[in-house]
Amino acid sequence: MIDRRAGVRREPRGFWISFCAVFFYPMGWLAGRSRFEERQYIPAEGGALIVANHISHLDPVFTGLQVERARRVPRFMAKHSLWRTPVLGQALAGSRQIPVYRESADAQQSLRDATTALGEGLVVIIYPEGTITRDPEGWPMQARTGVARLALSVDVPVIPTVHWGTRDVLDGYSGKFRPLPRKAITVRCGPPVDLTPYRGRTQDAALLREVTDLIMGRVKELLAEVRGEPAPAEFFRRGAAT
Repeated sequence: MIDRRAGVRREPRGFWISFCAVFFYPMGWLAGRSRFEERQYIPAEGGALIVANHISHLDPVFTGLQVERARRVPRFMAKHSLWRTPVLGQALAGSRQIPVYRESADAQQSLRDATTALGEGLVVIIYPEGTITRDPEGWPMQARTGVARLALSVDVPVIPTVHWGTRDVLDGYSGKFRPLPRKAITVRCGPPVDLTPYRGRTQDAALLREVTDLIMGRVKELLAEVRGEPAPAEFFRRGAAT
């Protein structure tokens, strides 16, 4: 599939997105030899939900660059504590990123804010695992069902997206940072997940788990393509022995 959007007008960035781009592009180049693939699946306009795996704290740099290269503006769902960081907090607020409040009275507000953003035609990025995977082999963990609630809340394309190679540069659990020699890093999008059979149905726990596993199953399949090896049949579960 060919991306024909070279002549399409870029979505307006605003000051803070332009400010972040000044740092993200050099960081992406310094972190490794990057390949940004199949970004044509990100629509040129209108809302879209980017659902990504999470293997390193570097992932947001590369997800953001993938969306930015598609001439869209990335809006991340990120933990609310980041908003208290000097300068970063200003950038997050000014660029309309979406704070996530887990296990609190404000938890539902995050989903409402993300739903509003999608309804306004924005691109929202979510890492449904909630943190970098604890799977020793780097496969996705069982995800939280908030991604299903969000995906079913508004009818926009749900785009599976994967990163591979970022953990070779920065491993969040071992603390190892190995930028040299420069590593190969791949970011790839896949075709939108068809959720038509699930829309309009009662969103009970069983349905939300089914939709979550369907979406993350596509993420896992896409990661298997990038890695060139079969994916495990089951999702890694939190608390499993490593």
